[in-house]
Amino acid sequence: MLIVDRVDKSYKKGGLFSRERQQVIKTVSFQYEQGECLGIVGESGCGKSTLGRLLLGIEKPERGSILLKGNRVGGKRAGRREISAVFQDYTSSINPYFTVEQAIMESLNSLNRDASSRRENHAKVDRLLQNVGLDPHCRTKYPHELSGGQIQRVCIARAVATEAPCILLDEAISSLDSSVQMQVLELLKKLKEVNKLGYIFITHDIQAAAFICDRIMFMRDGQIEEFVSSNQLTNVQSPYAKKMLQMVIA
Repeated sequence: MLIVDRVDKSYKKGGLFSRERQQVIKTVSFQYEQGECLGIVGESGCGKSTLGRLLLGIEKPERGSILLKGNRVGGKRAGRREISAVFQDYTSSINPYFTVEQAIMESLNSLNRDASSRRENHAKVDRLLQNVGLDPHCRTKYPHELSGGQIQRVCIARAVATEAPCILLDEAISSLDSSVQMQVLELLKKLKEVNKLGYIFITHDIQAAAFICDRIMFMRDGQIEEFVSSNQLTNVQSPYAKKMLQMVIA
C-alpha cells in the first residue's frame, strides 16, 4: 500500500541567510501493508514526527519517493482518503468554536457535499461518537467542556469519519494521563478489529507500541535502526533498541 524509498529530508540551520542544513531523515526505506499496525519508535528528535508529516504529504522529501497505492504522496492523483491523522496536541486539532458535531461533520461533509448526504451525515455523528465510547449528548459540547481524553476520542472519531483505511497517530496518547492512555489504546484496538483499520503509530513509548502494533521500526538520528515483530521485541539486535528496552524494564 505505502512504499517509502530512500527518502531524505533536511531543514535550514542557523539564521535567515545561512546555507547550512541539518539532515533530519536519512535514506529511509520501508513498506507498510494495508491493515497492519506499524509502530515508529524513537527518542525525541530522531525524526519520527518529520517522517509522519512526509507520509501525510504535509511536507515533501528532498530525495527519494513515497508512493501510496502507486501514486506519489502529495501529488494530484494521491488518494486523500487513504491516510487520516490524529496528532499529539488535541487542543489545537479542533476549532475551539466548533461543537463536537461540527468538528466531525467537517470530515463527513468533505466526503459528501450534496444536501441529502449531509442529512445522512448528521445521523452518522451519533454512531461515530458511540464507536469511540462517547455519549451522543456530547455532540452539542465545545472542546473546553470536555476532558483531554474525550477530545482525543473526538479526534479519533473524526479520523474514522474520513473512511481512510489507515490512521497515522503521532504521539496521540502522550499528553494523556496513564489511565486514559490505556483506555484510548483499548479503543484503537477495538476500532482496528471492527472497522478493519490499519495504523501508523508514532511514539516514544515502547510499551504502548508493543500493546497495539504488529511490527515496530526503531529510528535513531533520522535513520532506521531496526525492524522487529512486536512479539519478538526481546530479540532486538541493535544496541540502541536494547537500550530503549532496558529503560522500560528498569
